[in-house]
Amino acid sequence: MTQPDNPYGARPGGGVSLPDYYRPMTSINNRNFYSPGTEILPEGEMRISILGSTPWPPTRSQAGTCILVECGNGQPQPRRFFFDMGNGSVKNALAMQVPPIFINDIFISHLHGDHYADLPYMYPFTAWAGRWQPLRLYGPSGATPELGIKHMAKHMREMMRWHEENFLHATISAGYEMDVTEFDWREENGVCYDQDGIVVRHWPRSHVKDGASAYRLDWEDAGLSVVWTGDGRPDEKTEKYAAGCDVFITEGQIDTPSLMSLKFGVPEELAKYTIDSWHTMYYAAGYLMNKVQPRMGMIVHYEAGGAALDAESVAEVRANYEGLFQFGGPDIQVVNVTKDRIWSREAAIPDGAAIAPLDPRWLLPSPLPSELELPRPELPREEQQQAFLREMEIDPHKYYPPDADREPVQSWPADGFKIDPREMLRARGIDPDES
Repeated sequence: MTQPDNPYGARPGGGVSLPDYYRPMTSINNRNFYSPGTEILPEGEMRISILGSTPWPPTRSQAGTCILVECGNGQPQPRRFFFDMGNGSVKNALAMQVPPIFINDIFISHLHGDHYADLPYMYPFTAWAGRWQPLRLYGPSGATPELGIKHMAKHMREMMRWHEENFLHATISAGYEMDVTEFDWREENGVCYDQDGIVVRHWPRSHVKDGASAYRLDWEDAGLSVVWTGDGRPDEKTEKYAAGCDVFITEGQIDTPSLMSLKFGVPEELAKYTIDSWHTMYYAAGYLMNKVQPRMGMIVHYEAGGAALDAESVAEVRANYEGLFQFGGPDIQVVNVTKDRIWSREAAIPDGAAIAPLDPRWLLPSPLPSELELPRPELPREEQQQAFLREMEIDPHKYYPPDADREPVQSWPADGFKIDPREMLRARGIDPDES
């Protein structure tokens, strides 16, 4: 029997596919799990969180595909980039203590619903929660204008019109606006983002229809890079433009069409037709990883099949790739990356995880003012609702207990809403003058 070799050299007790650089870094509070909101990401350190890892069906352990990349600056809020935003992924972003106002800079690989389904749910609520600036959205064009991301975003807003106008009774400011960057889907290694030492490039992928793209983020100051291939068949352009990245993340499908036929009740040939037209089989994922030679390879956008199929899945990857590898599920997998180390953990998140509270220091100049007037609503309910609907409401004084009774606040004060952000921090036990 052939004995496996450690591709990183003989290292007794080190496994057969684990490199020396797979070890925790000093910034990590707990080596075995990630506790959201407790680790400030140092300068030069990247954190990749798989917020969703499956296409279909969604399960309690796997939301729709979404990858969060954070670039550390030594501050409580690192720079953040989201790649795809599949169904159920936003709840994981919030549970990871990403403040709603910072769910922005979203790169969509293609317009299959499982890659952007949480967008229409997320953007109006984050606008209400303090993201009083436009949503920044990036994605490919299509073969015709109506097949590109700009068309999708425009009509998504039309679909949400009732919701948007209803929420204009609250403070929204510019939060409903969208800055959409639509790039030419045919462009190879084109730049769609270039700010402050971080560059995001894209290239086309074969995914049945024109308009699917892959992304590579290069953090030039830190010398770190991550690739998300999106969906598609294994191709030479991905092999070329992903080469040498630190973390290579691709989609994957297990090559067991006979079992898919039994599990889902579809003809075996239909299962073959699907995976052979749209997707990257695990054999091919391993093949690409071997060509790209990342420091770590990952697969997301896959269906976890239980212990037996998971073992088969790894075996298919290992047919072509010996290096450091892991699956991106179950959600949420967290990978920290520096130039000399990589460490992977699961996030420890309670079922009822609360969102990070809004901190006025994220929005306002320093030093904080002692008084701030909130933006006035654009469309109070008196202007968008017939009076008889308000008149049929039950008098609140009839259902409030006497010692809990208060006057309802249903109209914006004539002189506006004024808040003291310094007092808001003091109430939470925070010195408003601390850095």
